[in-house]
Order: sequence, then structure tokens, then C-alpha cells
Amino acid sequence: MKWIVLAARLLTGLAFFVFGLQHFVPFLPMQMPELPDTAKQFMGVLIPTHYMDVVKALEVIGGLLLLTGRLAPLGVVVLMPVAVNILLWDLLIMKQPALGVVFTGLLVVVMLGYRRYFLPFFVPNAKIGG
Repeated sequence: MKWIVLAARLLTGLAFFVFGLQHFVPFLPMQMPELPDTAKQFMGVLIPTHYMDVVKALEVIGGLLLLTGRLAPLGVVVLMPVAVNILLWDLLIMKQPALGVVFTGLLVVVMLGYRRYFLPFFVPNAKIGG
């Protein structure tokens, strides 16, 4: 199990780090796929507002945290909302499962590997300052 979690952590960290960095410093030749009209409208709002700049910065930071292994649970916390949003983009806008399923699944594997750090989130009736 340890090797599976390590592989999932490194693979996910590398993917998010590279694709996040690609946004700021294009170094991979990438062709934009043909998007449905709803996807074009959605991206038409996200890009001019610099929302994607923030998301891509979170991808770089979270990917780096997973790659280095330092603060890996924090890397999962940073990247899981991004992965779920990619999943929702794939399913609701593109109408087909794609990388969002893979990234979310890999992050769940990493989260299960670090589960003892996440268990305190599931305390019922938690007290402030407890």
C-alpha cells in the first residue's frame, strides 16, 4: 500500500505541477481541443477575471507539496477542490469522464494513505479550540 500511495502522490504532484506551470511559462506544445459553446462561455468568464491564474498557482503549490512530500496532506487539501472542479467540468460541461476522474481518484488514494492526518476532520460535535 505504501508504494501505491507514493506512486499516486508523485504522479499527481507531477501532473499538477507541470500543467500549472505550463499556464505561466508555456514550455509544452499544446493544442486547445474543440469546446462546446457552454465551455467557451464558461472559459470566457474565467480567463479575463484571472480566476484561472489563481487556480493554476494553487496547482503549482499543491503539486510541489506532493512532489516533495513536505506537507503532503496540505497538498491534498489544496488540490482536491481543483481536481473535483476538473471532474465537474468533464462530467457537466464536456459530458464525458476524463482527467478529472483520474486526478480525483489518485488524490483519494493519497488521502487514504495519509488518513490518520485526515481523521480529525470527522469528529462529530467538534468544539472550538479543542
